[in-house]
Amino acid sequence: MASHPIDFLLLGNNFGTPEMREIWSEKNRLTQQINVEVALALAEGELGVIPQQAALSIAELADPSQLNIDDIAASGAQMKHSLMPVLTALQKQCGDAGEYIHYGATTQDIVDTATVLQLARTMKVIVRDATALADVLKNLAREHQYTLMAGRTHGMQALPTTFGFKVAVWLDEFIRHLDRLQAITPRLLTGNLSGAISTYAALGEAGPEVERRTLARLNLNTPNIGWQAARDRFSEYASTAVLISGTLGKIGNELYNLMRTEINEVEEPFSAGKIGSTTMPHKRNPAAIEGLASLTAPLLHSASLIYQSMHVEHERDAMSWRAEWISLPEISIYLSAQLQNARAILSGLTVNKARMLANLQMQDGLLLSEKVMFEAGKKLGKQTAHHLVYECAMQAFENRLSFKTVLLAHPVLAASISEEDLDHWLDPANYIGCAPQKVDDVIRFAEQSGHLSSPEKPAI
Repeated sequence: MASHPIDFLLLGNNFGTPEMREIWSEKNRLTQQINVEVALALAEGELGVIPQQAALSIAELADPSQLNIDDIAASGAQMKHSLMPVLTALQKQCGDAGEYIHYGATTQDIVDTATVLQLARTMKVIVRDATALADVLKNLAREHQYTLMAGRTHGMQALPTTFGFKVAVWLDEFIRHLDRLQAITPRLLTGNLSGAISTYAALGEAGPEVERRTLARLNLNTPNIGWQAARDRFSEYASTAVLISGTLGKIGNELYNLMRTEINEVEEPFSAGKIGSTTMPHKRNPAAIEGLASLTAPLLHSASLIYQSMHVEHERDAMSWRAEWISLPEISIYLSAQLQNARAILSGLTVNKARMLANLQMQDGLLLSEKVMFEAGKKLGKQTAHHLVYECAMQAFENRLSFKTVLLAHPVLAASISEEDLDHWLDPANYIGCAPQKVDDVIRFAEQSGHLSSPEKPAI
């Protein structure tokens, strides 16, 4: 019976995807470990380190699907070792050839390289889903390039902007994330098969070539030197996952706030029968958005375990190593849920343009105080204009008056500005700066990056 929410039938899909859970399942972990053992035997057979017929027999007879995990676990409880019971079962499965299983390797060689095979599949999924999300962001930014809304700083309305500009900021982040994923891939997808303390002692001079051929069979890169005591590859993966999750959590939090009843500028996709509350029938809660934002914190905590695993005692130890067994699956599974959740939310997001416009007007012109200050400053000087416009802004705010009315009643400002000028300056559409042009710039850069799917080959 499952004891972690990742694997709960009722809650599991809030924390991960079935696809990613399968990649990090115990069954696939065992399968990848045996794939490494088979590749090792074949490489050793080619080089005459073990009899070639034994290597071929191992490749033919080794079948992880036929191994009984319950029996292996029972044996492991007796042996107090994580891999030896697997090797014993595999030896039995391969008959006489089983004597040559795991020849010259150590446990961490097999477990680490198998983990990298799991990460190879993980990276394909993450890159695929991050690319698909970037495509969604590009389309959303383009669609709302001119959709006016209030920009906010410190939680308060600041200046007019466009929703497309906000989304373009997210898109630009994701192009950088895709750059990072591309950059770390060759370093991350590097195996390790070098023996007890990474010196190839058991294999002698043939060791490096055995490693190279084994890893080539597995489509992995060969390290310059053994990395059993150098865990930076996994920490770099965790760091990249943290950055991606951080962006996703920020997006979720932003949408959460914009969906508040009092703001009401966006709404997550709603389907008939969706329940917001067991007691308040009217509720349409941001459940998916909350799910998106909520996974960044646990992912960050899981990543901290990876960083701690870099503290390795001497040439190898299990204290730091085992932290990776916990955190790598959690990081990958949480991130898979965030990426797919974000794509679903943003693909079906309702953008309430009318409410965005109404919110722009709710301060009765105060949102455009900077525009008035700069325009008045052309005649009065910027600092003088700031002081005068500030007086009017505070008077309008505290007495609940129209900003335009107060400005026109000010003796100094009224002599410098006309009502017609004010009407133009207080129109939010006339003070969005270069927001639409920057959306174009970001989309152009994203398309030229080579990361986005082409029209002919849409993201899966």
